[in-house]
Amino acid sequence: MSRKGTSRLTPVQEEPGRTVLITGVTGQDGIYLARFLRARGARVVGVAPAAAAPPALRTAYLGDVEVVPLDVCDDDQVRALVDRVRPDEVYNLAAVSSVARSWDEPDITYAVNQGAVETLVRALLDLRGRTGHEARFFQASSAEVTGSAAHSPYAQAKAAAEEVVREVRERQGLHACYARLHNHESPLRTTAFVTGKITRAVAEIAAGRVDELRLGNLDVSRDWGFAGDYVDAMCRMVAADEPRDLPIGTGVAHRLADLLATAFAVVGIDDPAPYVVTDPALVRPADTAVLVADPEPAAGALGWRATTSFEDLVRLMVTVDQERLRTGVADDVRYLSVGGTEQ
Repeated sequence: MSRKGTSRLTPVQEEPGRTVLITGVTGQDGIYLARFLRARGARVVGVAPAAAAPPALRTAYLGDVEVVPLDVCDDDQVRALVDRVRPDEVYNLAAVSSVARSWDEPDITYAVNQGAVETLVRALLDLRGRTGHEARFFQASSAEVTGSAAHSPYAQAKAAAEEVVREVRERQGLHACYARLHNHESPLRTTAFVTGKITRAVAEIAAGRVDELRLGNLDVSRDWGFAGDYVDAMCRMVAADEPRDLPIGTGVAHRLADLLATAFAVVGIDDPAPYVVTDPALVRPADTAVLVADPEPAAGALGWRATTSFEDLVRLMVTVDQERLRTGVADDVRYLSVGGTEQ
């Protein structure tokens, strides 16, 4: 199906009838991407480990997505799924996403973050060789590849996966690209991430349920954007006539202290200091002090810029956590976007 004539400066317009395969579909990015593509008429098949998410989460966000339990590191399972689905596009979002966990489990980290990429592209190339079916491939990489955590198993595996993408593009002619994604958040972030930890704690403090929030280094800076914006960038990269690897971010850095102040302001607390305890045990020795994207390459190549402000993102996350505490409902489609309607 031809894409010629599609303007690179207009929002992504998915062609009805296209089949998209998403690994890591029950994660934050997978949910946003699946819903983004379904809203544009694509058939979406999602891959997740068998116990990746509770049924309520799948019902709330992925009711019209075929979710397949599968080990992305298993060659036979991946090959069989690719043969059955015959995807037009593959978005590989499955990953061990924690730098800290990667030090504890380096073998698993390499298997998922790099080995699974080789497995997927081999399956796509094999399908092309046998049937002539062309698929496009997107790899979610990380800004940590060039940060001070670059020597972690997480960053090294991501860097090795980038090399797989470059090689399969240059030597095999596969339409393949990767994005070095800077931090992107949403109400789907759990307390395992510092952003989710903060917004949940602020909601609990405002409700009188807890009285302190323990954190590490407040001076760390990140380029924090909204996941709902970033999946649009992913789709534009795949839709481009020529595959290109790009950094994806807002181009604006904020300190963790700024995020704290913004989150507490949402609940009417002007000074977070009485509630925040600095815990030396939570200070990571390999934390990148400043990590910010150059937004111009994506703007030039895709016509894409982040549209959700830092303040609106934090406000959304805090108000959703407040709603969760008020109602006891952990997952609801209304939680996903600024203003309660999806983009």
